[in-house]
Amino acid sequence: MGVCKSPQIFEKYVKCCKPFNTRMLPNYQQRYLFYSSCGFSTLNDKKPQSLYHHLYSRILACGPITVSDYMKEVLTHPNVGYYMNKDVFGKQGDFITSPEITQLFGEMIAIWMKYESQKISKGPFQIVELGPGRGTLIKDILRVYKQFKSLNNVTVHLVEISPTLSSIQAKNLCKTITEYDANKNEFKDNSVNYYKEGITEDEVKIYWYYSVKDVPKNFSIFLMHEFFDALPIHKFQKTNRGWCEILVDIVQGSSEEKFRYVLSNTSTPATLYISADEKREHIEISPETLVIVDYIADFLWEHGGFTLICDYGHNGDKTDTFRGFFQHKIHDPLLRPGTADLTADVDFAAIKKIAEKDDRLIAFGPVNQSNFLRNLGIDVRLQMLLKNVSEERKKSLKSEYHMIMDEDKMGTRFKVLSLFPSILKEYCAKIPVAGFY
Repeated sequence: MGVCKSPQIFEKYVKCCKPFNTRMLPNYQQRYLFYSSCGFSTLNDKKPQSLYHHLYSRILACGPITVSDYMKEVLTHPNVGYYMNKDVFGKQGDFITSPEITQLFGEMIAIWMKYESQKISKGPFQIVELGPGRGTLIKDILRVYKQFKSLNNVTVHLVEISPTLSSIQAKNLCKTITEYDANKNEFKDNSVNYYKEGITEDEVKIYWYYSVKDVPKNFSIFLMHEFFDALPIHKFQKTNRGWCEILVDIVQGSSEEKFRYVLSNTSTPATLYISADEKREHIEISPETLVIVDYIADFLWEHGGFTLICDYGHNGDKTDTFRGFFQHKIHDPLLRPGTADLTADVDFAAIKKIAEKDDRLIAFGPVNQSNFLRNLGIDVRLQMLLKNVSEERKKSLKSEYHMIMDEDKMGTRFKVLSLFPSILKEYCAKIPVAGFY
């Protein structure tokens, strides 16, 4: 196989994918969290107001909390968390993601996976997605794999902590579903690590887990699309006293359901995560992100596979990015908790540093989403689709394409990073990883 340096090598893939009616442009986006235990209290009233009063009472009694604890409560409280008990998709949603915009995105990801996996392994493999949304990306990937007659060797493993969202995924992906009660014997005695399993129309087995650590240890392709941006962060400010952590405190007497930022008086335990050579005055660190990447690095080194991460982020240079999104607009993250999504830009430099520690993995990227997709041949695929649809559909396809590719939309805002075991370093130098030229 020759050195791959142009999108033309993908034409045999993108041209043989049969045309498929793309979904209409929705107006929502979703993000999901890695499972963690954070000492949630019981709230039975599933209203955002209940979350505000719960947080207010907690802070009033115990003092200011970290931004990380605040995010955990707001996003994943079992009863009133933003993600946990409602479908945030649809007309009242707050975001839009690439897989939900157009089939083109999922098809390009599937082609990349197919191309890279066949270079290094011909045997069975797992597709593992963390935060699978409504299952749209996986559905598109399996559709492409079906056209290549490559479904016999694949199983799908989804890491999802939201009961509502896992139900949506199961409905969209499977013809039959079996659920396991965490209080029953098969779950307690560890005879099964998954809480749900299903089978697609094409007989592909799908499993659901609360933690990535429960996924079977086999050759795996890990996918994380807009996953890390919603993991809890700690915020720090450099002062004349050294690094102080930014905390969340109450606003007494306020007529709004709002909190405020305060600085810790001294350093906190989380400051141990700050690098000694850090130059920025204000930084955000996600320990959960680092823990997950560290685990996946060990996983890939020991069992084989590779990872693709797609998210908005930076290369270790941004400072204050923590924000909320409500109905497609920037929203004060401390205002009316539970009504808006909370997010922060992903620090790709930190991810690469952890992944490359002890020479476990090698990193490619991050590169702009538009460059990555164009190198894979998305323009060729678009032209193939345009030949087989109506004029109205052509307009829609072009609009979807521009949404994920244009510089003023998602094309440069979103970055793509891939991670491979370092044992493949020389091989990847001879045959470069597709998309990262």
